[in-house]
Amino acid sequence: EWGNPVYDDKKLFEMLILEGKQAGLSWSTILANRETLRQAFDGFDPAVIIQYDDCKIEELLQNKGIIRNKLKVKAVVENAKAYYKVLNQYGSLHDFFWRYVNYEPIQNHWTEISQVPARTELSDMISKDLKKIGFKFVGSTIIYAFMQSIGMVNDHLTCCFLYDNNNKVNPS
Repeated sequence: EWGNPVYDDKKLFEMLILEGKQAGLSWSTILANRETLRQAFDGFDPAVIIQYDDCKIEELLQNKGIIRNKLKVKAVVENAKAYYKVLNQYGSLHDFFWRYVNYEPIQNHWTEISQVPARTELSDMISKDLKKIGFKFVGSTIIYAFMQSIGMVNDHLTCCFLYDNNNKVNPS
């Protein structure tokens, strides 16, 4: 799934949350807890998450199956609120993100892993814009990883069997 273009708002929101949760941790930790996180956070449904109160946050902080960092848990709620700001201003999360790349994945042609950046000027700009809207845990490095994961940027090495699979454009 990593690197395949994603256009569904619910999936984009989930991926953004997971990238934020990953900060300071290994991806294996996140992936091992993904289903538990999905259950704990009501399927990453912003309509439900936006209604979380202090009792629900405390319940989440007691859940041993998730990353119980208070700032990260609260960030999920803040990000759900920011999600609706994006919908009001841009129509969809899909349009918000994909407009930065003219709705087509950026095709890089890396031959060595050492060539792949951790952040770019574009991820700097998107991070800054997300923070203005109210999103949390969306630093430039997190956003570049998000861009890779949702296929906005194809950072598969040219020798990777998936490289050509990620040249797809938005089907809509």
